[in-house]
Amino acid sequence: MDTPAALIDTVKMQRNLERMQQRADSLGVQLRPHVKTHKCAQVVAAQIAAGARGITVSTLKEAEYFFAQGIHDILYAVGMAPHKLPQALALRRQGCGLTLITDSLAGAQAIVDFGREQGETFAVMIEIDCDGHRSGVKPQDPALLEIARVLGDSLVGVLTHAGESYGLDTPEALQAIAELERARCVEAAERIRAAGMRCEQVSVGSTPTALSAVSLEGVTELRAGVYAFFDLVMHNIGVCGTDELALSVLTTVIGHQPEKGWIITDAGWMAMSRDRGTQTQKRDFGYGQVCDEAGELIDGLLLSSANQEHGVARFQGHEVEVVAQFPLGTRLRILPNHACATGAQFGSYHAVLESGDVEVWERLRGW
Repeated sequence: MDTPAALIDTVKMQRNLERMQQRADSLGVQLRPHVKTHKCAQVVAAQIAAGARGITVSTLKEAEYFFAQGIHDILYAVGMAPHKLPQALALRRQGCGLTLITDSLAGAQAIVDFGREQGETFAVMIEIDCDGHRSGVKPQDPALLEIARVLGDSLVGVLTHAGESYGLDTPEALQAIAELERARCVEAAERIRAAGMRCEQVSVGSTPTALSAVSLEGVTELRAGVYAFFDLVMHNIGVCGTDELALSVLTTVIGHQPEKGWIITDAGWMAMSRDRGTQTQKRDFGYGQVCDEAGELIDGLLLSSANQEHGVARFQGHEVEVVAQFPLGTRLRILPNHACATGAQFGSYHAVLESGDVEVWERLRGW
């Protein structure tokens, strides 16, 4: 195949899917995977076959695409912008069980007002801020109950995402933030119920917290996304080994700078993305860990820098005769920092099956 190409090791992927599904089952909750990592119909089909119940999306285009693939239970887990409400309405009118989220009075009022005008009662969840990482209303904030009252019959539950878990790297710290995520989302649900309003769904999750939680008492569903592929950021956090990374980029050696120990590849940042998520972690992998064509790690060899269509791989800490060991035309694989960002660089994946056969799986792009 031509390079650069995004490869999925389907054996590793399937193990990852089964691992997370077994985790959700053991914690007594449903798994609603976030499909923003892969945006691929075949991967979603494998997740559903493994036991997932519904999906989470990051764009309404994803919702439309996967609804057309036969998935009806879809959570759009990005704060609802009022101008997108007609698009959401069209999906619901076609039979999609689309759920929206909001974290403000203005957002709730816009959803309710538009629904009333159109004769539609949207299903809405309130986003809870459990760790100060990004969006959401704090569970103790008086605005929580005000938002719930405005939503009225539209309110179906609360959800949260402990994004701060991405900055941790010990089992103890991950367990603690997983419990914080659970406790604060459950607290929000209990406040709403105590005020006489319904709050049926309590949704939590990120890949690190999902794999670290000791208990999910009071939670109904778990959301996680990058676990399907994993990546070097997840490896540094400590929730997977490099042998569990299912996504890699196949690249070709196109040149050398022998005096500098450089191996020039045709995978630059247009293939790997600009994401340097490991830069602030305990180990910096540059733009990615280099492997041989079979996927075996080459110790010390990183994609240390990248231009648009050129990558520079070099060994860390020791010298190698790069021309002799990696002659022109050599195929290599690069493990990515961030599977979501690297996947987004490609319009399709090359899925390597257990038989060794390769299938092309299309990937959704855009908004």
